[in-house]
Amino acid sequence: MLRFLMLSLLLFNGLYFAWTEGAFPALGPEQQTEPQRLQHQLRPQALRLLTGHELRLWETSSAVSGKSSACLQAGPFDEARGASLRAALTSALPPGSWTLSTVAEAGRWIVYMGKYASAEALAKKRAELGSLNLRFEPLTDPALQWGLSLGGFDTQAAADAALTGLNQRGVRTARVLRERAPSSSIMLRLPAADEAIRARLGDLQTALGGRALLACK
Repeated sequence: MLRFLMLSLLLFNGLYFAWTEGAFPALGPEQQTEPQRLQHQLRPQALRLLTGHELRLWETSSAVSGKSSACLQAGPFDEARGASLRAALTSALPPGSWTLSTVAEAGRWIVYMGKYASAEALAKKRAELGSLNLRFEPLTDPALQWGLSLGGFDTQAAADAALTGLNQRGVRTARVLRERAPSSSIMLRLPAADEAIRARLGDLQTALGGRALLACK
C-alpha cells in the first residue's frame, strides 16, 4: 500500500511539472513571460521622465486640485530677481492676488578657533577641548576650514559674552568672528490662488527662476 502511494505521488508530481512547463498546450497555465506582459501595456510610448521643476509643478497641482482656491508661496529671491518677478506678476495676475514681502535674516557670529596648519593639529585641538568638556560645531564655510566653532550667535554681543565665559574656563586663543552678514530676501505669496490664477502660473516660470510654487506653511 505504501509503495502504491509513493508511486502515485511521483506520477502526480511528474504530470504537474509537465503541465506547468506547457506540455499540454490546451490545458496549461497562461505564460507570464515578458512578451505577454508587454502586450497588456497601455500606450508605453506616452511615458516620459519629468524634470525636477516639472515634478514640483505636478506635486503643487495635485495638492491643490479639487480646491476652489489654495495658498501658494515661492522663494526666497534676491533683490534683482524680486524686481523682475514683480514686473511679471503685475502683467500676468490681477491686483491683490499676490504679495511680495521682504524677509530679514539676522547675521551670525561665532566663537572661532583656528586656522590650524593640518588635520592632525585640528584633531589635537579637538581632543584638548574634549578634556575641558567643551562642545564645538562643524563649519560649512570652506574659508573657515581647519578651524573650530565653539558656538553660533545672532548678535555680536552674545558672542562676546560667550567668549568671556570660555576665557574663564581656560580657552585663550578663540576670537569672535562674523560668519554671515545680515541679509534680506523676498518671498512671493498667492493667498487665494483659484483655478483662473493657477491657469496663468505657467507665464511666471521664467520670472520664478526655477523656484517652485508650494503650499503655504
